[in-house]
Amino acid sequence: MDSRYIYIITRDELVRLDCSKVVYMVGDGNYTDIVLVNKQKHSICMNLSRMQQLVSESLREQASFFVRIGKRFIVNLSFVYKVQPLQKSLVLTDGVNFAFKLGISKEALKQLKALLLMRVTNSMAEKEPVK
Repeated sequence: MDSRYIYIITRDELVRLDCSKVVYMVGDGNYTDIVLVNKQKHSICMNLSRMQQLVSESLREQASFFVRIGKRFIVNLSFVYKVQPLQKSLVLTDGVNFAFKLGISKEALKQLKALLLMRVTNSMAEKEPVK
């Protein structure tokens, strides 16, 4: 199977989602809502922990773009625009078509901010020429 896609198979349906089009997932008990760039929302009868496991197994190397934030959310790091721990707010956007503002705990956002800073620092270190 193509590792760009997440295949969700339930008793009643099979859904193939392009991982680059998934903005975030939000868990609500035994259900997970998956929100796409076109603002479509798919409700899946699967808890967020199982969804996180499915993403890791399905996407392999692209799975690193998806990060669990707190108890309720998995977000696609490609769409992170603004992390505001003091306002308990995370803004996800593509810069043109949509902007989602999520309410997330201060501690979870601090962890996300630290993760993003670490990735930026590592990325910059890899690009520096060796002297």
